[in-house]
Amino acid sequence: MPTQHEMVKLFTEQLKLCAMKPEETVIILCEDDIRADYAQAFMLAARDLGATPFQITVPLREKRSARQTTGKTAIAGNRPVIEALKKADLIVDVMGTLFSPEQDEICAAGARMLFVREPYDVLAQNFPNTDLRRRIEYGEKLLEKAKTLRIWSDVGTDVTYEMGGYRVMTQYGYTDTPGRWDHMGTGQVLSQATDGKVNGTVMIMPGDTVTAFQRMIESPVKLIIKDGFVTDIEGDGMDAPLLRDYMESFRDPRAYAISHIGWGLLNTATWFHRAITRTRTQEISVNSLSYYGNVLFSTGPNTELGGTNDTMCHMDIPLRKTSLSLDNVTIVDKGRIAIPEMAV
Repeated sequence: MPTQHEMVKLFTEQLKLCAMKPEETVIILCEDDIRADYAQAFMLAARDLGATPFQITVPLREKRSARQTTGKTAIAGNRPVIEALKKADLIVDVMGTLFSPEQDEICAAGARMLFVREPYDVLAQNFPNTDLRRRIEYGEKLLEKAKTLRIWSDVGTDVTYEMGGYRVMTQYGYTDTPGRWDHMGTGQVLSQATDGKVNGTVMIMPGDTVTAFQRMIESPVKLIIKDGFVTDIEGDGMDAPLLRDYMESFRDPRAYAISHIGWGLLNTATWFHRAITRTRTQEISVNSLSYYGNVLFSTGPNTELGGTNDTMCHMDIPLRKTSLSLDNVTIVDKGRIAIPEMAV
């Protein structure tokens, strides 16, 4: 267990990366007592840097489930809280608001927003730096210009995305830009194809992680994609019916829509973290999502990129040993970053 001194020291450096100024207001957003230790440490760090910090704590969501509730937050409909958050300069969110209309509204008002949830050891291991930002923003420029994105592998993955319909999203672990959201401990660049313009086959192989299940796949799964939707899920082991039945349980055809695609650039993260961690139940898989050279495939909601699909079923599936190209230029080569400006 980290001491409060250790947390305050780490979070002070994090706030400096977020360009927090003495005259700014910092709000720590909490749900009940979840990550209360982080909230206290962030307030002490902000105070010591001369800012004006305070904490907003809301009750637990009325409906909580082991199944995903992506986009549903404990501040939904709470106008006093939302209006207060819109007036902040910086929000440290230890609750989680990604994919929610509340987050979109708050960021649109100009507040910087930082999501912090992983265990301390993960945050310290994957602490951000300006070079990570440089490499990710280089990837952002490449992805913004791309018309076609393709992913493929030696085991049968081959999917083509027609790009250009959505903005590019970057995550380098801190935010110093008004209206920008980021997630501490991550490092990736991603976007989405034009609606309906994804076709091909994805092979999910043993060692690949399905973050919703908090574990690695143990048997091959084949996804057939047609016109932007998964139309079939095949496989002889347990994983195919598990994925198929889980997605079907949402009773929402939008769960099968292809969502964002991108690649990880966080060289401090590891693909095998999920297998060795002792804090699995406290994590939301930033190592899996961001590890260097992964191809991050996903299905489900796309509101964080400006889309309208707000299904609660979100499947992030970072793929190992998979390649990615933009307009026929290889960016990721079987897990190796092929562009020197992004490589380490």
